[in-house]
Amino acid sequence: MKVIKDYQNNMQVIKKIDNLRVILGKYRKIGKRIALVPTMGYFHAGHLSLIDAIRKKADIVVLSLFVNPMQFGPGEDLVRYPRDFERDERLARERGADIIFYPEACDMYTELFSTYVVTDQLSEVLCGKSRPVHFKGVTTVVAKLFNIVQPDVAVFGRKDVQQAIIIQRMVADLNFPIEIIVVPIVREPDGLAMSSRNIYLSENERKQAPVIQAALQNALETVKNGETSAEKIRQLVQHKIESAALARIEYIEVIRERDLQPVDRIEPGTFIAVAVWFGKTRLIDNLGLLI
Repeated sequence: MKVIKDYQNNMQVIKKIDNLRVILGKYRKIGKRIALVPTMGYFHAGHLSLIDAIRKKADIVVLSLFVNPMQFGPGEDLVRYPRDFERDERLARERGADIIFYPEACDMYTELFSTYVVTDQLSEVLCGKSRPVHFKGVTTVVAKLFNIVQPDVAVFGRKDVQQAIIIQRMVADLNFPIEIIVVPIVREPDGLAMSSRNIYLSENERKQAPVIQAALQNALETVKNGETSAEKIRQLVQHKIESAALARIEYIEVIRERDLQPVDRIEPGTFIAVAVWFGKTRLIDNLGLLI
């Protein structure tokens, strides 16, 4: 019992899979409910809101911190992806995480690694069009984390809505006994969705980036005023975002949440999702239009 008490009083940083399993096994034996917060680090308030949300659902919060190489395609920002473990450790400790799981890539993916998890259809639309290997990497690493941690509950952010929907589908299809919680987007005061990649934005790009949220809010107000044409809503958002000189639109889609398929008319469960480039920085955002 003394070992358990020590773990509860002091956040642990654990790098080895076997060590984590031993510790979590002790918690399970005394009936503790375990939560997982999967992240790639460089925490902002959005990440910390995940800890807040999951703390209410579990006794032990495991926060994984792993920049997953498998979800980065050729030419993407794996090497320059922001990292600051000391800062992340401090923030996680202050927020009340119990364990940081901080594995090495060589432990997560051995030399002969050749097994992957893929969700057809859901991973081929939206971000999957331009990032064809991304969701294969996401589902594979999340499935591995689920098997390593064996959480009772796991939490994901709404900003990466396609990812959250794919994870929910994977959990259902593969019968993972895990409750999935999706937490609302956390935004900067000017409306920009919080993201670790926001630090890439230049001063001028950062000034213009909130046009994304402004466009989504315009769309929502238009739907509330009675507009039901998905194409008119899409064009409205496009026109607003294009008013920012530095913005380059990758996609604007009005889609059903259950299957990520486009709709002609706004209906319950419809949301609008966008990907917009500012210089070399790719930003995504989304907003429910009719819940």
